[in-house]
Amino acid sequence: MKILYTLFLTLPFCATAQYSDPNVGKPASGYGSDGTYTVASEAFNNVNYNGEDIVIYHPQEITTPVPTIFYSHGYGGNNPIYIKGLTDFVAKKGYALVFVPYQTLGVTVLDRYENLLQGFRKAARDFPNIIDTTRAAFMGHSFGGGASFGNAFKCFTETNWGSNGRFIYASAQWYSFNITQNQLQNFPSDVKLLTEIYESDSTNDHRLAADIFRNISIPAAEKDFLVLQRDTVGGYIYPGDHNTPNTVIALNAHDYYGIYRLLDAMADYVWNGNMSAKNVCLGNGSAAQTNMPAGLKPILQTDVPNITRPMESFQFPCDSTINLRIAYCEAVNGIAENGFSSLKAYPNPFQSAFILETENELTGIQLFDVSGQELPVNLQKVASGYLVDATNLEEGVYFVQTNLGVVQVIKHGE
Repeated sequence: MKILYTLFLTLPFCATAQYSDPNVGKPASGYGSDGTYTVASEAFNNVNYNGEDIVIYHPQEITTPVPTIFYSHGYGGNNPIYIKGLTDFVAKKGYALVFVPYQTLGVTVLDRYENLLQGFRKAARDFPNIIDTTRAAFMGHSFGGGASFGNAFKCFTETNWGSNGRFIYASAQWYSFNITQNQLQNFPSDVKLLTEIYESDSTNDHRLAADIFRNISIPAAEKDFLVLQRDTVGGYIYPGDHNTPNTVIALNAHDYYGIYRLLDAMADYVWNGNMSAKNVCLGNGSAAQTNMPAGLKPILQTDVPNITRPMESFQFPCDSTINLRIAYCEAVNGIAENGFSSLKAYPNPFQSAFILETENELTGIQLFDVSGQELPVNLQKVASGYLVDATNLEEGVYFVQTNLGVVQVIKHGE
């Protein structure tokens, strides 16, 4: 599948980045704060991917089996250094994390899924002194986020992993294979779910995450759909893009408050039965769940995700022919359907400026080019709506996203 090749990580291979947020420090206590255990690791041969070891990260001081996260990495992220912040955080908190590298070239999507699944099962069989499969979670990013659902379903239903507590945490997910609609709608009801997308992600269509979230048969009270927003504070950019989280670049508040804190609370809720933790991880939009420090934009939460950003702005759109769930792409009862007709752009095509005409108030106005790159917007309120100055834009197609939906505009030469 040649279309996958562009998902390779292009980040420099370097030593692990330290926490370097100039606006806020790491949480000193509570959820998201570092644990006290020493990080230990066990590596063993991956029979399906020669030369790339499977690694188990765990707390050195604990000699009995601990709750375990089975992690599926993004495409091309075969080296665990890319998520060292996460592996260290999990082990320091007293849990284990299993990292299984999978092939990128010369194999099918289902081969990669099977590589992950066999690696997880071998780790559990060979290290029962470390891994407690009765308390299990599947976590994944991008390709691994999409893969987590099919592999979790198999382990939850075929071998009853997680019988004493189980959850899934999927982020920025790619297409999901090896999971049928019937299986999604017959998922074990005791599974908890956090689905998180990143606002500026232009790689994977947010509809891919919304589709699985809407169709999986987990009660609404036990799942939340979250959006981590892009922001800039004091000149420091929190990109909220596809590379979030990213240990290789830097650890910041998005990593600790926007991801690790939620994971920490989810583990405490699911594996320790702490109901107060649920208000943080599955808070249904509570302040404890969504508030971010240092004036950062809050995390957005919904139980009914409806994506209005156009599919054309993503590298891997939901309506691609490689998506086996293409029939489930469109949102229902969303702003894109109910509010779009109230927003018009004219003249369209335009030369140097256009007006967004609406009788309603526009908020959250964003401008994207066809590659999904967000561009600065220069606008002013006028009698009929909002005047957008597009003098500096090159000729081409653009998308304006607002609270009322998305409108496509075309710039022609003067």
